[in-house]
Amino acid sequence: MTHKGSKGDHSKNDLIPKHLLDIDSFNYQEFKSVFDSADQMLKILRSGNKKTDILRGKTIILLFYEPSTRTRVSFEQAGKILGADVLNIVSKGSSTEKGESLQNTALTLQAMNADLIIIRHPHSGAPWSLAKTLKETNIINAGDGTHAHPTQALLDLYTINSHFGHIENLNVTIIGDILHSRVARSNIIGLSIMGAKVTICAPSTLVPSSIRKNSKELSHFPFKNITVQSDISKALLNADVIMPLRIQSERQNLGLLTSIREYSSKFGLSNKLLKITNPNSIVMHPGPMNEGIEIDSNVAHSNRSFILKQVENGVAIRMAILSKIINAEKET
Repeated sequence: MTHKGSKGDHSKNDLIPKHLLDIDSFNYQEFKSVFDSADQMLKILRSGNKKTDILRGKTIILLFYEPSTRTRVSFEQAGKILGADVLNIVSKGSSTEKGESLQNTALTLQAMNADLIIIRHPHSGAPWSLAKTLKETNIINAGDGTHAHPTQALLDLYTINSHFGHIENLNVTIIGDILHSRVARSNIIGLSIMGAKVTICAPSTLVPSSIRKNSKELSHFPFKNITVQSDISKALLNADVIMPLRIQSERQNLGLLTSIREYSSKFGLSNKLLKITNPNSIVMHPGPMNEGIEIDSNVAHSNRSFILKQVENGVAIRMAILSKIINAEKET
């Protein structure tokens, strides 16, 4: 997270970032500030009047170089409910197809007086590059390569905190493709900061070496309180939160799995497995789901599934983030 002012400056009263690039430098107070704001935004979202003037006159641009449904649509909905003008740009049909660089595209959008650019990009680090290039436009990372997805982590943490009333000391089990998942990375960091106990369950080929070796010095996975378990039954035994991840076929090119069928038989979340878990545990999934592979349909749509609650909370969290970032700029 990049704050206004000097690099790395975190004053007690400055909880509002100029850009939201990652959640690595968030602290407990900052998470709570976002959650409290999301509570208010959820009331607006559920009200009969889904149009406010909180961001009236502001322009938000969605710049997506990868496919997206939940993230893109929820950001668009969040911006429109807050009263902003929201424009969608996808790489296909844009000047990118004519060879224009990301930086030149962003500079062009800044010259059009865009207040904020929300970017999704296949290359890790792309949002940081834009944040360095643009001096007058805020940046939100909507997912960069295998690196980070901060607003997904925020909505997941918010969902957990809203249900249990806390995150500290909860047992959270994340199952699946940890190696390629920006969601897993951001979630594990956020959960660690908030004091949860995280278990990851995956084939060894899909677990980052820094976690396998419990290597704290490797900066791209700065985690604590992490347990690695290859037996899904043991991984689920004491879980309060269960989060399967999809196998990211678009990032799989090294033959890390023998077959999807074998993966599903060993790591798929079935109703049979759910019966051995804590009866008060909840099931989450960042989407999109591949039902029948990482999660059975009857689990995904069971009364313990909070997947649709995550979707609703995603709009509220993104409303909170948009309001905080843009209004922070207005107040300075």
